[in-house]
Amino acid sequence: MAFDLDATLRRLKPHRKYGPLLRRSDRDLPWLDDAPAIGTPVLLDSTVYVDTLQGYSPPVLDAFIRLRACNHSAVCLSELTHLFGRLDPRDPRTKGALATVRATIHDIPRHRLWAPDDECWGSAGILAGLLFRLGGYPAGAERKCVNDALIGLQARKLGIPVVSRNLADFDYLNQLLPDVRILLYRRVT
Repeated sequence: MAFDLDATLRRLKPHRKYGPLLRRSDRDLPWLDDAPAIGTPVLLDSTVYVDTLQGYSPPVLDAFIRLRACNHSAVCLSELTHLFGRLDPRDPRTKGALATVRATIHDIPRHRLWAPDDECWGSAGILAGLLFRLGGYPAGAERKCVNDALIGLQARKLGIPVVSRNLADFDYLNQLLPDVRILLYRRVT
């Protein structure tokens, strides 16, 4: 197994972290608006797919993902395919929604889709526990914390930033592991 629990515990130091985590002010966060249009590849969080498909993506995000090489996480793939089981097939909107999600998934280049490895999974469990404990999340949010931790750790392993609208969760991740690079945006309403 590629996962070394003792090394991960030494690196993350969960026993030395006490809460609460507080979201930093907007002026202290790394915003997509401030990132150069041309640069390193990025890893997309699920919020990018959701906002783009629903028409809530800001123009800066639309331009950015056209210019940058975008990598995709198998975690986000799972969040997207979850809809195929979750949406009610009797609802008249379901067929169209799933057709859009299907087309989006088919558009993901295989060479740009990354799955977490043993190290990411093992570390994500600890990191998600820290997020949950220090972030004051409600019961039932553990899976959300695991998914965000996995995406952040994948980006860290690839050496690229995560693009997300999920300000609080990725701010907390960045505070716990400053080498988890993030680029944040707000959706258009």
